[in-house]
Amino acid sequence: MPGRDYSVEGRVEAGRAIDRLGVAAIQAGFPVVGEEHAEAVRRLAPVTDADVTALARARPGDVDAAVDAGADVVSLFATASDVMLEHVFGEDRETVFGMLEGSVGRAEDAGVPVRIGLMDGFRTDVEHVIEAAERFPNYTLGLADTVGNRTPEFVASFLADLEAGGVDLSRLGVHFHDDLGVATANTLVAAGAGVGSADVSVAALGERAGNTPIEELVVAGHTGREETFGADADALIPACRDALDALDEAVDPRRPVLGEEVVRHESGLHTAVMLDHPFVFEPFDPADFGGARELVFGAITGRGAARKLIEGVGREPTDERVGALLDRLEAEGPMGLDGALDLARSVEA
Repeated sequence: MPGRDYSVEGRVEAGRAIDRLGVAAIQAGFPVVGEEHAEAVRRLAPVTDADVTALARARPGDVDAAVDAGADVVSLFATASDVMLEHVFGEDRETVFGMLEGSVGRAEDAGVPVRIGLMDGFRTDVEHVIEAAERFPNYTLGLADTVGNRTPEFVASFLADLEAGGVDLSRLGVHFHDDLGVATANTLVAAGAGVGSADVSVAALGERAGNTPIEELVVAGHTGREETFGADADALIPACRDALDALDEAVDPRRPVLGEEVVRHESGLHTAVMLDHPFVFEPFDPADFGGARELVFGAITGRGAARKLIEGVGREPTDERVGALLDRLEAEGPMGLDGALDLARSVEA
């Protein structure tokens, strides 16, 4: 995230919160960049169930920094795309593949396994991705949508072309950015195609518009196909919020899943039904993911909701009581369910 300087303590605390979700790996830093990254990896690796991975370019110094930090896995990255080769790496494809081979050997000589990621993988010619898969047959090969400009239709077609070219999709990983607002959709498409892993983020924290948010992916998978991708659904919302708190990051109140407003209901029609049948106006039950809905009562509460409140405290919902409760809610609201029930007990009529 541009302009951020997370402390070691914040990184470690956030990593431990994420580990509660049961994810397979936690990418904790880029050790060659600075000591805070290295120390976060060093402190997290012994205390998490997830593998702690460290980023490294395909360069000896980067690999050594990741190994020295005690990473469980070195997450090597390079590219095979014409654009990145020319404007970022300044090398030809064969040279970069050779650098990757040398870096893989260097990490494994130190006893640390590797994962390989291709920057701009979804803007790389299919034939070159197939070549990379053939040259590194025993490793997870991650494909990044580095500039976030791919759509679900493109992702499906690209992966189908790779599979037709002999690539086992289960050994691929994907890494999407959300610049077009479709990172979650792209990841779901990739999962449906058989891709084996995906890079995700809490609340889309990441460069520009961020990366696929884990909370969106898990809830969408659970809702659409009863699949949580290995994450502990019950811990989802609390763990994500704890990770954000550790990094002193806030989320927009209308952010999917984690935002306060997405589980808050005030419309008279909504609240009247939701007191008995919340699924009618909810895409998912927040309780399934460790969260809670909030019903709000006030000036726009309707007569149906007022009746339900009065019935909820064991009183008869006469017209007089309903009218009196609506007047009190307008004057004293908005308020939550407990406050509204207290008013329903106390109205005179």
